[in-house]
Amino acid sequence: CVQICSFTPALEKENKSTLIFSFLNLEPAEKKMDPGNHSSVTEFILAGLTEKPELQIPLLVFFLGIYSVTVVGNLGMITLIGLSSHLHTPMYYFLTNLSFIDFCHSTVVTPKMLVNFMTEKSVISYPECMTQLYFFIVFIIAECYMLAVMAYDRYVAICNPLLYNVIMSCYRCFQLTVTVYILCIIESAIHTGFMLRLHFCKANVINHYFCDVFPLLELSCSSISMNELLALVFSAFNVLIPVLTILASYIFILSTILHIHSTEGRSKAFSTCSSHISAVAVFYGSAAFMYLKPSSVSSMDQGKVSSVFYTCIVSMLNPLIYSLRNKDVKFALKKILEKRMFL
Repeated sequence: CVQICSFTPALEKENKSTLIFSFLNLEPAEKKMDPGNHSSVTEFILAGLTEKPELQIPLLVFFLGIYSVTVVGNLGMITLIGLSSHLHTPMYYFLTNLSFIDFCHSTVVTPKMLVNFMTEKSVISYPECMTQLYFFIVFIIAECYMLAVMAYDRYVAICNPLLYNVIMSCYRCFQLTVTVYILCIIESAIHTGFMLRLHFCKANVINHYFCDVFPLLELSCSSISMNELLALVFSAFNVLIPVLTILASYIFILSTILHIHSTEGRSKAFSTCSSHISAVAVFYGSAAFMYLKPSSVSSMDQGKVSSVFYTCIVSMLNPLIYSLRNKDVKFALKKILEKRMFL
């Protein structure tokens, strides 16, 4: 009896605490901190572009060729603009930054994809995945706004040619560029920060060929409503604001061009804008198709194809578009090659 009575207060205390937790619809601290509720994922497996082994080698050769052209084209454009004094204008200053962004954007994704083509299991560690996600977001947002800045530069050059050097001064160009980089760094930090707070349980196969926002959200066992809302708001903001800027710029440009009486003046004005319009159409078209759709499995499979355009193809095409359709770049390249031949 003494033994039973001695245990009775302890039992009553335990029952009272259980009743209190039940009444408040809470769980005891021991259960909340139970590590068995969600196991921590230390690595992910990338599903890749295709599951067919016979396509791995052809895709490896194809994307290796694309990446080689991307590296040579963008670094070559940066070098050419740096060496040619007559290309030291606001237009080519922004083109240098665009080439740098394209090179970095492609380098964040493509080398890892090439390695995965040569391995049976495409594994990426959790820290490496979050790092890739961070820099991917940085450079894709930077490209959005840099294209908008370049459209504004063309607007000033065509609509206000007499004030062009005053409006697009060295300080203004530097200010616009720094604003773009600061904005994309902050937004990427917010995106990645919200991704780091999520828990990933047993599922670790990413239905993509790199670590992107929506494929990662599909694997989380935490509530992703805040992440989806953030992704939707940021995607809409980073697409709509630059697109509206580009559209407004080209409406004014078109109005100005239509008032030019000479055919030669019109063709020259159109030629300075045509390459930029081509780059904008390909980039924003593929990016909008990927990010402004619901994050379902079917749309994610279709989105892999469109994501190839803005991660690989656009970065390769931009230097080709701006070099093949630009007389100043052709002249600068010819001049440098002639100097090399006479040395």
